[in-house]
Amino acid sequence: MNKNTNKLIKISLLSAIALILMYFEFPVIPIFPWLKIDLSDVPALLGAFGFGPLVGVLIEFIKNILILLIKGSQSGFVGELANFLIGVSLILPAGIVYNRNKSKKTALLGMILGSACIQIVGILANVYLLLPAYGMHLESAELLKYVTWGLLPFNGIKAILVSVLTYILYKKVSVSIFKVDSNFGSKENNKNTIIQ
Repeated sequence: MNKNTNKLIKISLLSAIALILMYFEFPVIPIFPWLKIDLSDVPALLGAFGFGPLVGVLIEFIKNILILLIKGSQSGFVGELANFLIGVSLILPAGIVYNRNKSKKTALLGMILGSACIQIVGILANVYLLLPAYGMHLESAELLKYVTWGLLPFNGIKAILVSVLTYILYKKVSVSIFKVDSNFGSKENNKNTIIQ
């Protein structure tokens, strides 16, 4: 099996796992029950770490297209758009930082940067795109409550869960799946790490 076919199979597998994980969602903020967390960003972040940030974005895109084809949209595509935008805002910065210099430190820095980006993009996307697209026009006080007590804790919890699970899993699967050393156990980056 050549290198490109092998990579394509692994990307397809990660996308399929992400799709399955989208079915297991749970609310975490009782006063905003429609804000539900799923762990489908974990395979995308694994892909971004293993194959580069654009692969992580591709996995985010594929899983959302697949869920639309299989399940349809219950939110007029707003939920799927939100899932994609919020997922990419975490995956892309984390993948870029980690892939510039693969080490434990850059993985952590990337996930911290991604966690900050998910908050910024989450607020901007909801206020200016997602809420209006869904037909929700909140007054200033209601919007402030939604951002403060809904979006900030929700996206924070999501970023922490996805980052911690990815960190644990990537360290275990980096050699077997991605054929690279995660360098999570070493202080210095191994300059000879090659993705096969």
